[in-house]
Amino acid sequence: MASLNDVIKRIAREQMEAAQPAAVMYGTVTSTNPLEVNVDQRLPLSADFLVVPEHMTAYSVTVCSQTIEIRRGLEAGDRVILLRCPGGREYVIVGRLP
Repeated sequence: MASLNDVIKRIAREQMEAAQPAAVMYGTVTSTNPLEVNVDQRLPLSADFLVVPEHMTAYSVTVCSQTIEIRRGLEAGDRVILLRCPGGREYVIVGRLP
């Protein structure tokens, strides 16, 4: 017979697995307007599920009639690192793979 302590540990472990804690995933940007990322070639994520931090967006400045690109935004074909939030309802784009 399992001890009460073992039963509590098993229940806690099963609960964590069921809650789908955060996980690192990899995907490919398939479209930028509207934004879509394909994860593992089987799970397309639309912009509704994606959180894009500021450092992953395009930014340019104009100086003396010359536009200088400070950082480029996401482009189709970019490989990205995603952090799946608990529950799998949101995916944060953490960075771009080389």
